[in-house]
Amino acid sequence: MESIPMTVGGAKALEAELLKLKDVTRFRIVEDIATARAHGDLKENAEYHAAKEEQSFCEGRIKEIESKLSRMQIIDVSKLVQNGRCVFGTTVSLMNVEDDSEITYQIVGEDEADIAQHKISCHSPIASALMGNEEGDEVTVKAPRGDIIYEILTVKYL
Repeated sequence: MESIPMTVGGAKALEAELLKLKDVTRFRIVEDIATARAHGDLKENAEYHAAKEEQSFCEGRIKEIESKLSRMQIIDVSKLVQNGRCVFGTTVSLMNVEDDSEITYQIVGEDEADIAQHKISCHSPIASALMGNEEGDEVTVKAPRGDIIYEILTVKYL
């Protein structure tokens, strides 16, 4: 089985989600099913079918999270050698060479990636181009609309 790289924060978030699903969501769904059953005929009971479907989704998500947690490799960025290189977990500030716009990303695992929070997957084209490079380097990112050249301004190990 392949290990799943994850930051400390990402691992804590997954563990919290698992705990909530097991301790809160599961019991609420069981109560919803019991309430729907009390309404009678289950064949045409939309509430019952919706609750059963939610239960199926919840149990599937629990199994998925447990599988990921059993295979995860937690990488504590603060304990890495801080030599200015872009590696998993680092926060990188970039400048687009063409228009001088700046953007900051944290390189994280697939499950943690959230572009709205400026967290990109370590498998994304941008992260792949950045990995191993250091402050001051220029990297070329292969994008659908063409190549984009970024200069690495800072690399932080937060």
